[in-house]
Amino acid sequence: MTTNVLRLLERSTAKFPDKTAVTENDRHLTYKELTETSRRIGSALTKYVTVGSPVGIYMEKGIDALCSFFGTVYAGGFYTMLNTELPDSRLSQICEVLKAETVITSDDLCSKAAELFPGARILTVSSLSAHEANEAALEKIQSRMIDTDPLYVNFTSGSTGVPKGIAVCHRSVIDFISCFTELFGISEKDVIANQAPFDFDVSVKDIYSAIAVGAELVIVPRQLFSMPAKLIDYICENKVTTMIWAVSALCLISTFHGLDYKTPETVNKILFSGEVMPHKHLLQWQKHLPDAMYVNLYGPTEITCNCTYHILEKDRDYSQGIPIGIPFPNEDVFLLADGKELVTEQGKIGIITVRGTALALGYYRLPEKNSECFIQNPLNKNYPETVYLTGDLGYYNENCEMIFCGRADYQIKYMGHRIELEEIERAMAAIEGVERCFCDFDEKKQRLKGYYIGTIDKNELHAAMKSSLPVFMVPGYIRKIDRLVLNKNGKIDRKKTIEQIGGAGGGS
Repeated sequence: MTTNVLRLLERSTAKFPDKTAVTENDRHLTYKELTETSRRIGSALTKYVTVGSPVGIYMEKGIDALCSFFGTVYAGGFYTMLNTELPDSRLSQICEVLKAETVITSDDLCSKAAELFPGARILTVSSLSAHEANEAALEKIQSRMIDTDPLYVNFTSGSTGVPKGIAVCHRSVIDFISCFTELFGISEKDVIANQAPFDFDVSVKDIYSAIAVGAELVIVPRQLFSMPAKLIDYICENKVTTMIWAVSALCLISTFHGLDYKTPETVNKILFSGEVMPHKHLLQWQKHLPDAMYVNLYGPTEITCNCTYHILEKDRDYSQGIPIGIPFPNEDVFLLADGKELVTEQGKIGIITVRGTALALGYYRLPEKNSECFIQNPLNKNYPETVYLTGDLGYYNENCEMIFCGRADYQIKYMGHRIELEEIERAMAAIEGVERCFCDFDEKKQRLKGYYIGTIDKNELHAAMKSSLPVFMVPGYIRKIDRLVLNKNGKIDRKKTIEQIGGAGGGS
């Protein structure tokens, strides 16, 4: 019985010890080297980490971060990637919630980590990996761990202005990945190109699909995503077969005609998620790689990566949109409306709801949010059973496929991320010179917009927001307005305000 993701790694290591497990630029580790390095890090961490405790990983994504992940798990803990691209204030907020006593970093970021995470024990990956493996200590720890122990906590936007952490256990990842790799034929022959940051759950599919089947994981350097030609070169040079990417990353290549420059002929699987795939971009990819498998994936972090999928049919017209499809094995995905399931009512809209082993453990240190979203199944009155209310709206088409049709609240999906508009508004309102404000998201144009009343210049406001929010949460369009329309409850009526000002004008 597989109860820990490390068993996946060790199984592939036993089968393919000398096969390349991970590549980062000119650096490569075999499966044997990856496992040995991770066990050395884990052995060193046993002095500081207890079973079920958090470890922050503050470094660039890459081989060292990957070894730190597995090393943390060997020591009995769970990891949180602390993305170096996030603003300092954001990282401080995350650590206030996480309360990690130990942070692993790289030599060049050691001083910065000490400043950012005061009170935490700062350890470098180089010093940890120089430690000798203590097999007895590792085995003792592993014997205490069970499959519902947390594996990682990923942080996402929170409506209160504080990021919320989603805790996912070993069992959920093992269950999902076993189905994922089998459904899409991912094997030891594949080369998986990792696009997503390691704090974004798309990367979970890259990492754990690779180690589960013995595939090679190729980590694509972050800077290449501003150089489409070099990005394509990197994919071609590494003979990538599988791209499990956010829609926005695929569109970056097609927008700049990267496929006209060079076609990555070895790619045979393209799986995308995070946003609606624009039809014209899909056609560009299909034109250059007509024989590849294309899969639309749907699902929030709270259900471990994805809960539905749709394998695109070659001769089907998707100009009106791509279904989010059917549930993964061992997951039940259904629509709820007024506490009842919508089964046969074609076209009727309900909230997408999920049950199954792949559900996350819940939100970290947020009991009120857990009781709001992870609820007793309203269709089951007989015994305790948790379902997750995604807050996404959907309906069934004539083929009984589920179609995503927006949000039930002010949360949006933008650039692959789920974002609470309230959090952006709180950050904007806290800036000096802003009296009142609100945000809106243009689904059609995929554009995040901010409106405000105040004295601050819109360019200054944009710069101030960049210093406190991740770049994907900063509106690309900011407009100063004279007045707000309020509803009968005294709240901002976003729709009517935008209608009155015409919804147009200069942006930042």
